[in-house]
Amino acid sequence: MNIIIVGCGRVGSQLATLFSDNSDEVTVVDTNAASFASLGRGFDGRRIVGVGFDEEVLLGAGIEECDVLVAVTDIDNTNLMIAEVGRKLYGVPHVLTRLYNPGHKNAYLQLGLDYVCGTELVAEEMYAKIVAGHSSHIDTFGDYEVLRFSLDLSEIEGDGAVRAAVDGSAHSVRSIRVGALEREHEIRIVVFERADGTASSIPNADSVLHDGDIVIACVRKDLIEDFSRYMHT
Repeated sequence: MNIIIVGCGRVGSQLATLFSDNSDEVTVVDTNAASFASLGRGFDGRRIVGVGFDEEVLLGAGIEECDVLVAVTDIDNTNLMIAEVGRKLYGVPHVLTRLYNPGHKNAYLQLGLDYVCGTELVAEEMYAKIVAGHSSHIDTFGDYEVLRFSLDLSEIEGDGAVRAAVDGSAHSVRSIRVGALEREHEIRIVVFERADGTASSIPNADSVLHDGDIVIACVRKDLIEDFSRYMHT
């Protein structure tokens, strides 16, 4: 993808680095050249000093060929102007803006702008975790919760329990088959990652989970308390 990011603060620089690491073509625009220092030595995209809604600056950044325009300055009105120029004058396929003041949300919605409001997201996530009563909460769907947690098999038992060798040595770790865990607790394991980060997978019933693996699972709300013994806290 060809991406232009206007604003090289903490969010803009991190986003630019993520795209750069993914081998996308990235151009970062900021009014302050010193802000580019936060991109680090590994960033291989372009850096342009200028005002993000100035047409000459955007043309120099390649807006006529870009796939995505992201406005993440620290001023809502500036982000709005950048987005409108990108959408209406240059027809950029995907324009995304950062919104600081949640009070402006309705105006953004009426304009059809795609936005992310950090204040709103943080507040909603904290509210959801408080209401859920545990830190593993990701989202709620009706009677079910999506959880992300480190698997605790210190009290493992049942016919799904297995002993798995680690690195071919005699040392072993506590493990359990996905099918047994799902059957015994009426849950669904969506995806897991090994504790050391070496592999991740969408499991089937025969997949083996080890103690300490990072798991995303869908659990019925009324069963979470009983299932919590499998969640490291």
